[in-house]
Amino acid sequence: MMMVKTSHEPFLRTAAFRPLQRPTPERARKQPERCGPPGLRFMGSCFCLLWLLLTPFVCGAATQFNASLDRSTISVGESANLSLVFQGEGPSRPPAVPVPANLVVTYVGPSSQFTIINGQTSSTITHIYRVTATQPGDYVIPAVQVQVGNATVSSQPIRLRVLKASEGPVGPGGTLKPAFVKIITPKTNVFVGEVLPVEIQVYALNRHELSMPQLKTDGFTLGSITQPTQSRSQIDNAVYEVFTFRVAATPVRTGELTLGPAECNLSLRYRRARDPADPFADFFGAGIEVRPYTAIGPPQTLQALPLPDAGRPENFTGAVGHFEIAAHASPTNAVVGDPITMRIQIAGQGALDTLALPALSQGREFTVYPPTSKVEPTDQLGLSGVKSFEQVVVPQNAEIKELPAIAFSFFDPDQKTYRTIRHAPIAVSIRPSAVGQPQPTVLAGSQTPEQPAPARDIVHIKQHFGAALGFQPLLIQQPWFVGLQAAPLVLWLLALFWRKRQEKLANNPRLRRRAHVSQVVRKGLQDLRRLAAANETEEFFATVFRLLQEQLGEKLGLPATAITEAVVDEQLRQDGVPDELLEELHGLFLACNEARYAPSKSVQELQSLIPKVEAALRGLQALEV
Repeated sequence: MMMVKTSHEPFLRTAAFRPLQRPTPERARKQPERCGPPGLRFMGSCFCLLWLLLTPFVCGAATQFNASLDRSTISVGESANLSLVFQGEGPSRPPAVPVPANLVVTYVGPSSQFTIINGQTSSTITHIYRVTATQPGDYVIPAVQVQVGNATVSSQPIRLRVLKASEGPVGPGGTLKPAFVKIITPKTNVFVGEVLPVEIQVYALNRHELSMPQLKTDGFTLGSITQPTQSRSQIDNAVYEVFTFRVAATPVRTGELTLGPAECNLSLRYRRARDPADPFADFFGAGIEVRPYTAIGPPQTLQALPLPDAGRPENFTGAVGHFEIAAHASPTNAVVGDPITMRIQIAGQGALDTLALPALSQGREFTVYPPTSKVEPTDQLGLSGVKSFEQVVVPQNAEIKELPAIAFSFFDPDQKTYRTIRHAPIAVSIRPSAVGQPQPTVLAGSQTPEQPAPARDIVHIKQHFGAALGFQPLLIQQPWFVGLQAAPLVLWLLALFWRKRQEKLANNPRLRRRAHVSQVVRKGLQDLRRLAAANETEEFFATVFRLLQEQLGEKLGLPATAITEAVVDEQLRQDGVPDELLEELHGLFLACNEARYAPSKSVQELQSLIPKVEAALRGLQALEV
């Protein structure tokens, strides 16, 4: 046993600079009572002063209150965190949460945050609760009402889906699996085009490393998988780490579809048998072994329903979800022939990327140009957000008093019916264009008088004799003659270059294929323009798919028929291809897949895809794989 002796004498000498004296009653009466060292008293005074200065600003702000769950779907025995967030003044005690039957709500604790930005002070107080389910089902946590000062604030109700306890962790022999995967969907019946939020939950014991899971699908298009949220779940006597990944899946055809299986590669820590001769093995980590492990989650079967034909509006463009519309125009005071920009925003939940704006009725009053659009998602999955369109219209006469009304139709999967939202016509004031410019008037008094003819005079004496007789230059001085003599040399060099190139192509199959693919791409792009002008949708997307296969096959050294979207992810992502190019390729493959089942595209839509195809092909040609 080691004894350590600590001396306090240097500290006393440093702190007091003189020997300690026993206080006398007189000295005690003269000196006021002090609490703690001077530094601590100074910090306490500063804190009190700062609190007094900030309290009017913090407490004076209006309170904003909202509630949220970190997970919308759990299994029996698992927990989700409920957060009650107060921006501004908060309650003096933890709020009471109404608890539905078969749910257990436990208070975890508060957290607070103060922020000062440009002199503006804000505070956020969060009360965290743990919600645990004892029975499966769909639950609604009612709105929480809290008294803050003299006002009462309320949150919105929150939905929680509880599934049956999974039997996944039990392996052969009744032992617990070290890791397993579950695929969770909010429902099993979906409509074609409806965006479905899917959760991939990875359970792991003694995790060392974790990779992004891979989800295989049949008849779905997938978005990007989000970064996981982490929690814990107790199953029997084991506590698993739970990593929840989220992805948006959209069915593209009807019938029975399969979502999964999901596969995740992990590395887990295992304890080795202890060596009795090495007492320090556990201390230095020699008793831990890391092994790779692959966890596979079983697939889920879903039924994709077709959109009903009854009640389908004429301007329906395939949107499925819940949406609202807003619009405005500028300028509203214009001249005939001046462009007016209409800005239309469609906000809601659904596949925002595929939303299309119905064509405006133009007639003879307006000239309408194709709209441009951009998407601003408000969540990680891109399920909700705003898609903004800019439509340029040009008025053709001064009798126009308003811009055309806007109607947008979509299918509501919850109500199972079509809905049409409208925006009223926008009032405008159109003035006639200016007439021809008046011709300038020339006054009679300002006319320039005619100049008198110059007087005739004798011819001046020449200082130089000049050319006595014209003559033709020699042929050697003619540029065309010199160029004609160089023509045989140029032809010989071209023939030599052509022969060397043919030999190089013959000895290099990859280079020969590259030249062939370049020729195919040039010819294919010409065909795309022709097919787009003729509005031949099927042939157009078949040509796009063939060009992508040819170019990708040449870069990856694979047959063109072996190129699929999965091969793009497996090969190009490993080679460090930029994410922008991968997203362009995924978008084109998605468009090709949708063209097999979606209605025909318009000429403008087909023509707008050609620059994207050209950009993707140029990006592939520039790659060095």
